[in-house]
Amino acid sequence: MNLPFFIAKRITFNSKRTFSKLIVRIAILGIMLGLAVMILAVAIVKGFKSEIREKVRGFSGDIQIAKLDLNTSYENTPFSISDSEFKKISISPGISFIQPFATKPGIINAGDEAEGVVLKGVDKTYDWEYFKKILVAGKVIDFSDPVKSRSQILISEFTADRLNLKVGDDFLMYFIENSLRKRKFEITGIYNLGVEEVDKIFVIGDLELIRSLNKWEPSQVGGYELRVNDFNDLDIIENKVYEDLGVELKSYTVKEYYPAIFEWLSLLDVNTQVILILMMAVAVINMISALLIMILERTNMIGILKALGSSNWNVRKIFLYNATYLIGLGLLSGNVLGIGLGLFQHYTHFFTLDQASYYMSFVPVQLDIQDILLLNAGTLLISLMVLLIPSLLVTRISPLKAIRFK
Repeated sequence: MNLPFFIAKRITFNSKRTFSKLIVRIAILGIMLGLAVMILAVAIVKGFKSEIREKVRGFSGDIQIAKLDLNTSYENTPFSISDSEFKKISISPGISFIQPFATKPGIINAGDEAEGVVLKGVDKTYDWEYFKKILVAGKVIDFSDPVKSRSQILISEFTADRLNLKVGDDFLMYFIENSLRKRKFEITGIYNLGVEEVDKIFVIGDLELIRSLNKWEPSQVGGYELRVNDFNDLDIIENKVYEDLGVELKSYTVKEYYPAIFEWLSLLDVNTQVILILMMAVAVINMISALLIMILERTNMIGILKALGSSNWNVRKIFLYNATYLIGLGLLSGNVLGIGLGLFQHYTHFFTLDQASYYMSFVPVQLDIQDILLLNAGTLLISLMVLLIPSLLVTRISPLKAIRFK
């Protein structure tokens, strides 16, 4: 029979002491709140990174190919690649698709209002999967009619609100070159990406229109967007793509295209680490306090056990078994609270945010079973390792003095 475990069970379930019960409940509450906060902190940060990353990836792709020059404007330098080069890039390991695009600055004139924008031209090969998710009205461009598609356009909800436009409305867009050129567009859809840098600037139209305005060859484009299968391999794949390009072309990742956004996301990892350390410290301090009080309240019992021949380690194990049970109870409660709140927010979006500041209208949550298991295991392991130190108090208790202690 495991005597330390037996005594620990009696202490845990049959204790009549009121003061230690209060301290124990506070310790359990500390572990519960600490674990719940850690679960939510990790889930929210992962949710933020995933949602915002998908936004910019959905609009700009993961890797862009452009002409190697000093042009940093939205007026692209045209280039073309051969069919063999295109096929080589498209079948590269890790690439899911490749699609052409071009951009051209313009000015929208609607009634008495005007707004400077950038027309992003795409063709029939464009992957509309993500755009369909962020459409708030209308539909995407229909390329089945090459003539009609040139007059169709998607604008952001931000631009639509500023110019008081809706689906089905038309307007003129002016393009400033050697002479002022204008084209009439009909709004087929309104999107809301939630990234101000995009919503305030871009409208989506037909690539053939930009070719016509710029007098490009049918094979010329402003750039190519590539999507990778695994974002974690982005840098490796981008290096491989760059090696396959000719000397007149360059490639860059979405992280280089939107550095401010990805730097902000990296700072969230630092905030998470600080929260984890603080919550772990709170939980450990509460358990240390509870263990010390339990040891002091059981001084008589410790003295009797030592007098009967129990070793210091066996007596310490009694309190460590007891602490393990309390930690487990706190972890169970913390999981219920943390996962419960996470699932509630995931399905209801109850807690909202200012989209202009956070790129999101709600607090995103991404619960990962692996993260939850690691947090539980880490909390349990660290707590038990730290509790070995206060349990040394048992070795300082003299049997004779402890039996006399009241």
